[in-house]
Amino acid sequence: MSVRRLLIFTPLAVLFILFQSYFWVPTYEKQTRGNPKRLRVFLSGSIGDASILNPILAADSASAEINNLVFEGLLDRDEELRLRGRVASRWEIGEEASFRVYDLPPRVPPAFREIPEGVARWLREELKDWEGVRSVEAVYDPPRRLRAPLPGRAGREGKTIEVGIAPPPRIRIILDHVDQDLFEKLEPLLGEGYFDGFRSLEYCNFPQDLPSKIRERIARDLLPPYEHNPFIVFHIREGVRFHDGRPVTARDVKFTYEAIMDPRNLSPRAPDFEPVKEVQVLDPLTVRVVYKRLYSPALGTWSMGILPEHLLNKEALRREALKLGKDPENFTIRQSGFNRRPVGSGPFRFVEWKSDQYIVLKRFETYWEGPPNYEQYVFRVISDVLTQEMEFYAGTLDAYAVQPHQVARLSRDPRFQSFSGLSFGYTYIGYNLRREPFRDPRVRRALGMAIDVDKIIRYVLHGQGERITGPFPKQTDYYDHTIEPLPYDPEGALKLLAEAGWRRDAQGRLVKDGKPMRFTLITNSGNDLRKAVLAIAQDAWKQLGIDVKTDVLEWAVFINERVDKHDFDALILGWSMGIDPDLYQIWHSSQTGPYQLNFVGFRNPEADDLIVRIRREYDHAKQVALCHRLHRLIAREQPYTFLYVPKWTAVLDKRIVIKEVDEQGRVTYRKITPTKTGSYTFHFNRWVKLPKVPEFLAEG
Repeated sequence: MSVRRLLIFTPLAVLFILFQSYFWVPTYEKQTRGNPKRLRVFLSGSIGDASILNPILAADSASAEINNLVFEGLLDRDEELRLRGRVASRWEIGEEASFRVYDLPPRVPPAFREIPEGVARWLREELKDWEGVRSVEAVYDPPRRLRAPLPGRAGREGKTIEVGIAPPPRIRIILDHVDQDLFEKLEPLLGEGYFDGFRSLEYCNFPQDLPSKIRERIARDLLPPYEHNPFIVFHIREGVRFHDGRPVTARDVKFTYEAIMDPRNLSPRAPDFEPVKEVQVLDPLTVRVVYKRLYSPALGTWSMGILPEHLLNKEALRREALKLGKDPENFTIRQSGFNRRPVGSGPFRFVEWKSDQYIVLKRFETYWEGPPNYEQYVFRVISDVLTQEMEFYAGTLDAYAVQPHQVARLSRDPRFQSFSGLSFGYTYIGYNLRREPFRDPRVRRALGMAIDVDKIIRYVLHGQGERITGPFPKQTDYYDHTIEPLPYDPEGALKLLAEAGWRRDAQGRLVKDGKPMRFTLITNSGNDLRKAVLAIAQDAWKQLGIDVKTDVLEWAVFINERVDKHDFDALILGWSMGIDPDLYQIWHSSQTGPYQLNFVGFRNPEADDLIVRIRREYDHAKQVALCHRLHRLIAREQPYTFLYVPKWTAVLDKRIVIKEVDEQGRVTYRKITPTKTGSYTFHFNRWVKLPKVPEFLAEG
């Protein structure tokens, strides 16, 4: 057959195969009749394949879906969003707080004027009635040499300097909780201004000549007058095992942390764990995590799946590299075959992955909480949404994410269970701030003003969405509801662009310094909503006189080649957010490198300061106030055009319910209900598929 004939007949062949597969697939009833195994298999559909099956490396939702089943963290959140133990059965939180005794505090009585032991004895007496104080002791730190990053202008990124320090003694106070105001409470006792009087520079020796301001900054970072060192002690649950039978231990927890922080692995999770000072293995089932500073999201970060140290340590990687004929010195976890054949301790174990087709998991029979009811979990890659819908009707998918135009119909369909809510996240247009014309915030604002977002919500989303103005989930109090969204104002956009030096020429093109404004807007394939937004944005910007090209890329290429490597002008994407208001990974200027999540290159010193302060704030009201300031700043700078929060609707066969077994072995079934975040899959391990619809759902 000639190439010409192939081009003519291929579309017809595709349609034939598509409809043939639809009509050939047996219905749900036919699948289950005489084949009870189908009842024990859950089939999930996704528009894109997973990219990497390793929780410390993955950053996409498809990979997360599998990683969350294969791996288990120390803890997660329950239905009420409270933290609960998983690999860890329990934990304790405390703090080691310390300050330098560089001189005798003026309030110390004559009987305690020995430094530092006398000061420690005096404070022990003074603090004996303070709530939560466990001990007060003097500590001597030996002289040592430390490496510190060089701050300042561009060109110093990654450069460090070795500094010798000979610190004065300190007083260490151990508490059974974290008290962020401890030193404010201590200062009146020691004497007003005592901490301000400490001169870090006097105890530091710099090997080279540096400007005094830089030396002072480095010295204060290396040797602050006081330190908060919160800590968490995790107790590993006995009997938790990896899928190869090896027990999960404190060593695995420490190894996971070290793998995240190894710069060669390029883990996008590193910012979550950068505040960690040390992970200590106290015994095989006890691990102590000490932090460098106050860090309020600390507990939540340990929902990260735990890696098996014995399969990924240096010796294991060395053996794998030699087997593959690669240099062991340059072989990292990111290159390991483990990422396609993962071994975790979650409720399902990995079986098979055929790229762009499917991933098969089987339940872990010795899962510590008891095996899931489903024997098998099959993740199917079906990039066409229409095909997904038809396969759901045919029974070859067990759930379907309803498209906005289908909500009115399918959410009331009596054949299915329906779940809906406002997403914990948002969709946006992101601009590469490293490139022109996006460096100018007036241009970014003008681009946003040219797009009629209300029209997108009305006609593209069929009303299944809400406007959003900033980076926090709209359902939380961290989101500032007083901020107005950008108005739809093309004329105002042109005025802003004129202020930025962009004016229309005789042909109607926007031009500055003789050069027309032109760029490419990209997004991923398999998402019809984003493709519609792509066309609307292109048309809106062309009406301003901008030469806009568009491109739709396969998911893996989009993420791995364009987003991760910053090879784009502007893109359409979405974020799924968590509960904690920590935006360090997405917005802090230190996170603008390859494979990091601030891929638009947003840099703002005020935003950096607010992000860090939010991380260190334990008082909820103060944290909310800081979040509102950050929200307002980002809304002003417009590194993204914030579009909308989508509403989601999912449908599920009514045969799927939650199975409960009481202590006497009696079985009951109940309806699936969403949690506060809208997740209806929280009890997935207890889901069961029945041959018939139960009575309590038959008429609902």
